[in-house]
Amino acid sequence: MSTLSSTFQKPIHSNKYLIDGVLKQWTGDKTEVYSNIYYENGSPTLLGSVPDMDSKAASQAINSAVAAFDRGKGVWPTMKVKDRIACMNTFVEKMKPHREEVVRLLMWEIGKTKNDAYKEFDRTIDYIIDTIEAYKKLDRKSARFDNQGGILAHIRRSPLGVVLCLGPYNYPLNETFCLLIPALIMGNTTIFKPAKLGVLLITPLLKAFQESFPPGVVNIVFGRGRKIAAPIMQTGFVDVLALIGHSSSAVALQDEHPFKNRLRLILGLEANNPAIILPDTDLDLVVRECISGTLSYNGQRCTALKVLFVHADIVDEFNKRFSEAVDALKFGLPWDDDVFLTPLPEKNKPAYIDGLIKDAVSKGASILNKRGGELSENYCYPAVLYPVSTDMKVFQEEQFGPVIPVISFTTIDEPLDAIAASQYGQQVSLFGNDTRQLGPLIDILANLVCRVNLNSACQRGPDIYPFTGRKNSAVGTLSVFDALRSFSIRSFVATKDNKNNKEILEKLLASKDSNFITTDYLL
Repeated sequence: MSTLSSTFQKPIHSNKYLIDGVLKQWTGDKTEVYSNIYYENGSPTLLGSVPDMDSKAASQAINSAVAAFDRGKGVWPTMKVKDRIACMNTFVEKMKPHREEVVRLLMWEIGKTKNDAYKEFDRTIDYIIDTIEAYKKLDRKSARFDNQGGILAHIRRSPLGVVLCLGPYNYPLNETFCLLIPALIMGNTTIFKPAKLGVLLITPLLKAFQESFPPGVVNIVFGRGRKIAAPIMQTGFVDVLALIGHSSSAVALQDEHPFKNRLRLILGLEANNPAIILPDTDLDLVVRECISGTLSYNGQRCTALKVLFVHADIVDEFNKRFSEAVDALKFGLPWDDDVFLTPLPEKNKPAYIDGLIKDAVSKGASILNKRGGELSENYCYPAVLYPVSTDMKVFQEEQFGPVIPVISFTTIDEPLDAIAASQYGQQVSLFGNDTRQLGPLIDILANLVCRVNLNSACQRGPDIYPFTGRKNSAVGTLSVFDALRSFSIRSFVATKDNKNNKEILEKLLASKDSNFITTDYLL
């Protein structure tokens, strides 16, 4: 075991929150944070506690963000691009020293493997740096005037206003920051509430946020959504709801907003991503990719493969190889070397997975792998289920955990019809080699989902590529570049092309009196 995290050391009892640039002291109720890793005494491990804040604190947070934006007059939304970038660079440097502490908390609080925890931290740092570079590139394209029809125009991107940012527990650092960072750098002010799990890792970063941004630009509060997020939405002052989570939460929060017509949504939601496995495929490759696709982080990813459609000609051989590969996966503590499967962070998730398995078996499915469904206090060993039918809960619900339904098909219309009928449309994995089959399938699937992964598992990255979905899977597009556009709007200054107006524009450029009208080229 690694000495880094084989014991938790000392619980973190945080009573700080960030509003209006001040790290304030919370004196009210606290929420204890436990790890579902049963370590020494046979019970969940106490990791610490965070404030259980209320509607009064929520009101302070939204008022702070509104005041900092100040109807577009605030320091942050009117700041020079290079100065906002300087603030973001400061934050990155202040964040880096907390790498080991954040990684340790990722392992203990949500059961992420040591390698994946390090990857999440490092990928987040890279994402911030890449976002800064993308913003520079975007700003360079704006460093000019257009002249069309006798009208001079200077077109740039402007912030939207106040953003409520709510991240997920499975990637509480990376995916949360994929919302928060572009929202900030484009000049918006923000209220950020961490997810119910993966909450403690934000506490070491509070001071970095405070010291890097002007007062009120980043406000960080802790508590339950109904006590914090709902009252914030009810004010009507939120211009953008940025959420990665479940569609039911997104709908509930939208319903709280009194002016839905002007509420911008940027949502990453659930997805029942399928794999279609054609008979001419390389089964060794398919098994490797499907292991990664279905069970990386125990399947607790929106991009995970949630159902495998396998052609009837090869389904028996696939099931045999895949089941053996699943049983060979190592289960252990997150800091163990070469561990792949780890304890589930949600207390009730093992029982839920067990219920899905029992429902499927009662309706005719079998557990194909020897260890499938082995149950403990904090884990349910992955079960490969076959044959699965559409009336089973494991097909109807996004299981978000270690259970893999397999469905055989004889005609390609069977999986295509299922994907078309689904409420989701994020990604699909397509396995095969015959271009005469693949070509028409790609053409169809590209109209049903937003990413077709050819002979590879579904995934989010690289972050430079667009990340979105159809139907109930997403609203808006996230990527290093697309997120900058999602959290901003095109604004421009226009004037008639005549001598007097040209002279005024030239004086504005020379005097630097306007941060909006500028042709500065950022290196």
